[in-house]
This record gives sequence, structure tokens and C-alpha cells, in this order.
Amino acid sequence: MSSATVAGHEVSTDHWIGGERVAGDERFEVITPIDGSVIARVAAGGAREADLAVAAAHAAAPAWAALGATGRATLLARLADLIDQNVERLAAVECADMAMLLESLRLRVIHRAAANFRNYAELAATYEERDWRSKGTWNRVQRMPAGPAAVITPWNAPFMLSTWKVAPALAAGCPVVLKPAEWSPLSCSLLADLTAQAGFPPGVFNVLQGTGEQAGAALVAHPLLRRISFTGSPETAREIGVAAARNLVPFTGELGGKGPLIVFEDADLDAAAAKAAGQYDDAGQVCLAGTRLLVQESVRDEFLKRFHAAVDRHVLGDPRAPETTVSPLIHPAHLARVDGFVKRAVAAGDRLVRGGRPAGGLLYEPTLFEPRTNDSEIVQREVFGPVLTFQTFADEAEAIALSNSTPYGLSGIVYTSSMGRADRVGRAVRAGVVWVNTFLVRDLTAPFGGIGISGLGREGGNYALDFYSDLKTLQILEGSVR
Repeated sequence: MSSATVAGHEVSTDHWIGGERVAGDERFEVITPIDGSVIARVAAGGAREADLAVAAAHAAAPAWAALGATGRATLLARLADLIDQNVERLAAVECADMAMLLESLRLRVIHRAAANFRNYAELAATYEERDWRSKGTWNRVQRMPAGPAAVITPWNAPFMLSTWKVAPALAAGCPVVLKPAEWSPLSCSLLADLTAQAGFPPGVFNVLQGTGEQAGAALVAHPLLRRISFTGSPETAREIGVAAARNLVPFTGELGGKGPLIVFEDADLDAAAAKAAGQYDDAGQVCLAGTRLLVQESVRDEFLKRFHAAVDRHVLGDPRAPETTVSPLIHPAHLARVDGFVKRAVAAGDRLVRGGRPAGGLLYEPTLFEPRTNDSEIVQREVFGPVLTFQTFADEAEAIALSNSTPYGLSGIVYTSSMGRADRVGRAVRAGVVWVNTFLVRDLTAPFGGIGISGLGREGGNYALDFYSDLKTLQILEGSVR
């Protein structure tokens, strides 16, 4: 077995297929964003490994389904406990791998991954079948596990975001093939070890490593798959959608956002400005971030004064240091992408208010633009970096129009002290989730997904469990059985 020592912890760099480590013929390098050094050489899968992984999941499917929701819940709860017991190891490896703040990983993010397994296990085990009588028959809606599921996850928060999909799939009775992003695959390799320690049967959980072009493309085209769930770009989702359509496989995708953060004149400006400055957290590599600041004209200057003061308190640096608030970008290629957006915006005449430059290594200054027009690229396309735009509006109608003026629709944030306005604007903003006077607070039973090019389908709670299930209606003629 090949492995690497990452942040003092040994991590397997091979695939996990059918309960065993499988070495690949080719490997790719994983760098740490902290200093750009190579920390692992990871097996790069292709069609052969994808076929092995899906075949293992397919073989494991009947026994995993036969366990029932209660039987599966026992294993999922055991896995959740192991995640909580290994927070320090998981956090250290993920910090080294993708540079999320270590303190955030320790205190919040890894524990949230454990909560995903507990919540979905409980939801699946306590599911009540719809039961009614109609037209002389007794009717019951039943969930049947759909079969092998492919889960393809992004490079930001890879451990937690993988569990957001893996947990409901496993709880619903679907064996999983997880394909983590090639820029940050290491914590998902640790997840495979924990499933083995928890006693998961071979083939129920598999990890296929590699690039999207090779491993990902071979995986989603496999004819034995019965579900595909993806988080990433709309461009990649279109390719996956074509492959899923060929095999008539249901597909869900969470595809990024360009969320508005709307501040009305009756808002708590200190709170709104602090939350706006907080959108630079994780170097802006958060799909739900409110990257378009929309502020009522009457409080423009007061808001900006508070916003700049809050941004000035940010500390760019090593994500392991407790004083750091803005971490490095994930990869040199991504830094070049972010900087390309900034340079094109400047060339197009958008006004650079602050930032706009690399800050050493993979750090990038918190950046703010006042766009020349709402049609500017910097307004209309997802940058996925520490780059925000600032626009003003006169009234609710204009705020709503600006909010809904991009092709995205993943999330929105509204700051107001009026319940009536919160309801009116919250309903009018086209997004899968709208927060009022808060951000990133999630009830795991609520639906989650995007509108427009931000996504297909819904995850969360029973919505996710239904996606990984085939729903069946059982009808029995009344009086015909005892």
C-alpha cells in the first residue's frame, strides 16, 4: 500500500475499492496551498478502476439493501462516532490539503460531517410510509434503494461536502463510489479507512481518485450506476448530464452561485457590514457566499465605512495560525483564474475599490469592485475567490431586480429589521435558500439546491433520501388478504 505522511498523519494514496486498497498505474501530485510543496502522489484512476469500483458497489447492493434502514443506521452511527473521535487527524490533513482554517475545521466543519451521518441514519430509520385507502384498495408508498450511486465532490471543504451526499445515499441503501476532487483528495481517503473501522461490508463505500476527465468521465458513463450526484461547475454538470441521460440515470447537481447580499436602510449596518466582510472567509471559496453586495443608496457611505473597517481587520496567512482569517487559494491554477477575472474587470472599466493583487504564495487580497454595469463579467460570473462587487439600489423593486439578474440562483442574504420586508424580498429572490440577518445556518432536514444554472434537484433531509430511492406504490385489494 502506498501512503504519504501529511501533517504528521499517514494517509493512503491508493484507491479504496471493494474493501481493499488498489494501486493505480499512474499517479498525480497533490500540493499544499500553504507553501506550494508536494505532499502526496496519489493514484490516478481511469476506466479500469471505475469499472472495478462500480462492480464492487453493484455486488454489495443486495446485502446492503437487505440490512434495512435500522441495520444501516447502526453502522452509520458508528461511523459518525469515529469521525468525532478523529477530528484532530481529519482537520490537520484537510487543512494541509486545501488550506481551510484549522480552527474552523476542528470546531465546526468535521463535526458537521459526523452530524450528516447521524441525521440521515435517523431520518431513514424513522421514515413513515404514506398509508391510505382509495377505490377499494389499501395503498402504501415504499422506498426501495436505487442501487450504486456515484458521488463527485468539489475541492472546497471536501470531507464535509462528501458526507453531505454520501450519508443519505448510504442511509437510503445505495452503495457509493466517491470521486473526490484531484486538488484535495486526502481526507476522503481517511473516510474510507473509517468506514472499514466501523465495519462497513466491502464494496458499500469506495473511493476512486483521479481527474474529472479520466476517472470522473469513466465513472458517470458506467451502465451499472443508478444515481449520480455532483457538486461543481455548470460546465462540468452539462457533460455529466449527457452521460446520465444516455443511461437514463437520475442526476442531481449543486453548481455554484453568485449570491446577492442585500442591505436595506433599516438594517443593523454593523452586523450587515461584518457579515459582508465575512464573505472573504476561506478566501471566498464558498459557493453560498454573498458575493454581490447590494446596498440601499441612502446608507451607502455609512455601510462602506463599516465594511472597510471590518475588512481591514482580516489577517491573511497560514491557515494553521489562530490569528489568520483569510487563507490561501487552493492551487496556482485557481489563483491565476481569480486574478484573470480581476484583470479583465479593470480592463473593462469596472472600478477597483480595494485589493486586486496576489499577496504572496497563494494568498490574494480581499478585493472589491464597483462594476461599470450590471452586465459586467465580474457581476455575472462566479469568481470563487475573495472578490466582491458593490452596487446600490433605490427601493425593494430594484433590489429584487438586481438580485435576480444573473443566471445563478443558489443563495441570497437579506439584512432588514422589517418582518414584512423580510417576507416580501425573501419570497421574491430566486434562490434555493435565502437567509435574513444571518448566514450559513442550516437545518439538515430542509431542502437544499439551486435555481437556474446553480443546480438540478434538491438535497437535504427526506429530499435526499427520496433521490437515492425508487418510490413504489403497493396496492392491495381490500378484503382480499388477512
